[in-house]
Amino acid sequence: MLHEDKLVERINKLTEIGISLSVEKNTPRLLESILIGAKELSHADAGTLYTIYNNKQSETMLKMEFLHNDSLAIHQSSSESNETAIPDIPLLNQDGSKNHQNVISYSVNSGETVNIDDVYHHQSFDFSGMRKIADELDYHPQSMLSIPMKDHTGMVIGALQLINAQQEGSREIIPFSRTVQKLVESLASQAAIALSNQQLINEQKNLLESIIQLVATAIDDKSPYTGEHCRRVPVLTMMLANAAHDTESGPLETFRMTEEDRYELEIAAWLHDCGKITTPEYVIDKATKLETIHDRVNDISTRYEVIKRDVEISLIKKYLTEASYDFSNLEQQVQLELNETITNLDEELAFIKKHNTGGEFMADEDMERIQQIADKKWRKQSALSPLLSENEIYNLTIAKGTLTPEEREAINHHIVATINMLEALPFPKHLSNVPEYAGGHHERMDGKGYPKGLTRDQMSVQARAMGIADVFEALTARDRPYKKGKTLTEALKILGFMCKDNHIDPDLFHIFIDKKLYQIYADEFMNPGQIDEVVHGNVPGYIGE
Repeated sequence: MLHEDKLVERINKLTEIGISLSVEKNTPRLLESILIGAKELSHADAGTLYTIYNNKQSETMLKMEFLHNDSLAIHQSSSESNETAIPDIPLLNQDGSKNHQNVISYSVNSGETVNIDDVYHHQSFDFSGMRKIADELDYHPQSMLSIPMKDHTGMVIGALQLINAQQEGSREIIPFSRTVQKLVESLASQAAIALSNQQLINEQKNLLESIIQLVATAIDDKSPYTGEHCRRVPVLTMMLANAAHDTESGPLETFRMTEEDRYELEIAAWLHDCGKITTPEYVIDKATKLETIHDRVNDISTRYEVIKRDVEISLIKKYLTEASYDFSNLEQQVQLELNETITNLDEELAFIKKHNTGGEFMADEDMERIQQIADKKWRKQSALSPLLSENEIYNLTIAKGTLTPEEREAINHHIVATINMLEALPFPKHLSNVPEYAGGHHERMDGKGYPKGLTRDQMSVQARAMGIADVFEALTARDRPYKKGKTLTEALKILGFMCKDNHIDPDLFHIFIDKKLYQIYADEFMNPGQIDEVVHGNVPGYIGE
């Protein structure tokens, strides 16, 4: 029986351990803390903590997570390879009956505590395995306490096994008293609840991450041309944010992230384009200016073939009506006159096809020529119709890229949808910045971005980092419908001009160049043909270290 002062001391210790267990978020550390706490409460020389799991054969097993033995100076975890590691213990025998052979398996299967004064004089359980290991290590186990760990529902989720209680003030081995047993049972109960809560949190975390990645995958799969974008942006975002965190001088020397901050940013990066789930596929997939359900340039090609046919028929009719004409040369003469017309028509069609692909810029004179071509007529059935419709003219004269202003607006709306979707979610406190991080990657440092027109001072470093990641991924992506992926030097040149134009954050841009993050990203995600030699001095807007 413990003296009252000692009992109060141990109860206080139990309370202290319980509080520390309730705030521990790392599962391995939590498990080890449970074992250490049990040993401290019981003054045990050694102890082992087990958890329950199902192996690949769907057998329910007890797994040793941590083993501490002070006399032998052993502090071992399941992640460490060791010849003295305790093998997994099955909870069921081959015939399906409960395994009561081992004391620890009996405690788990029965839900009862087993308190043994001397294992060498106890006949109820098989201690041969323990004795063999003990003999090899020259260790003498005597008193033993095996306690199942039950959660708030009464389900056993693990077990504690303590060996060789010691008299306070000496190393004399004594039995585990009933008072100590009750204290450790109380700790085991608290520990089981803490562990169960931790498992629940991890399960919820895994579920959240799986749903987020499912949404991102669905967005990427929505279009064959943006596949993997939602997967690559988080990689590049975290690369840049971590580099900023590691900076020890300059404007970002005070920027630091905790592990929770990193997790929050990575979640935001995965969700940065979630609003695209509302964007029509025909806009996302618009590879050419005339593309709708199909590329209408093929319809225009057909019209040119009709024009060529009509010109040829017209020439034949013309010569047939001339009574004095030598019909022996009819085919040769028609072909002679037709060749020049066909050449001009083919050149016009090639011009249309060229500008149908989009590009960085379309000159005013090229737009005017589209208008002139549109005035041509072609015979549609019995009536003459304009060669190009108003909608086709409107699309072919898009100045940059393949999207009309209305389609561009539809694309841009995805960020508004992203913000609305994320702000509607009840994120926990540690993820409360996800909407801001994810919703800011199309803002500009000069306030001319969208959707909110935020300036640099109004944006977090994390949102600014994601903005650079989004741009660089888009520039170098090799799966876009409207362009080839840029080379490294081309992409960095464009990024440099964006920096000079106050589009992207200059401090993060310089870290991106200084730390050669572009090269690390390129080696993993870009085609070898895109990876050329980068000369930092040739990058616009960059001032070297």
